[in-house]
Amino acid sequence: MNHDSLLMIFAKNPEIGKVKTRLAKTIGEEKALMIYLKLLEHTHAVADRVFADKAIFYSSKVQEFDILDYYKFPKFLQKGDDLGERMERAFGQAFAQHYEKVIIIGSDCYELTADIIEDAFAALDESNVVLGPARDGGYYLLGADRHYPHLFKNKKWSTSDVLLDTILDLKKLKLSYRLLPTLSDVDEEKDLGELRKLLV
Repeated sequence: MNHDSLLMIFAKNPEIGKVKTRLAKTIGEEKALMIYLKLLEHTHAVADRVFADKAIFYSSKVQEFDILDYYKFPKFLQKGDDLGERMERAFGQAFAQHYEKVIIIGSDCYELTADIIEDAFAALDESNVVLGPARDGGYYLLGADRHYPHLFKNKKWSTSDVLLDTILDLKKLKLSYRLLPTLSDVDEEKDLGELRKLLV
């Protein structure tokens, strides 16, 4: 532990047929895997420029050596039955290590920058929670100043209601929050943007 802040990256293991399945329906599994590897590389390059400790949480197994080893982030396995439980346990683990600010990001947002993550950490000086809204109704980033397990319960993950339901929970719990710029996750071919050039 070198800093008081931790940036956690949730990622799927990059295996053909198991990543970007909605995207694969229109561009094929091989190209979908190529896009996902580019997203992973981008996410890690962005994280590398952030002034905080980092940790990556893989979905199915911790690979001793992988494409991202040059970033040298500690690796862990996600634990839990659904995304909410997996994130909640990761936050619990982080705050048990006495971090004062913890942020989680996925590996699907090509528009994410180090400045946005730095702004998110700064927002936690004034707010209990920070959220990065995604255009599909979810979020690409969630940060907190302590462990709030309720934020991860009773959600329909991967639906357009996740962000709104999380904000409603924040209001019920009387927690202050800040919203970051709205960005796009890459889930379908229409979301590719600049990444489309990789398909040529």
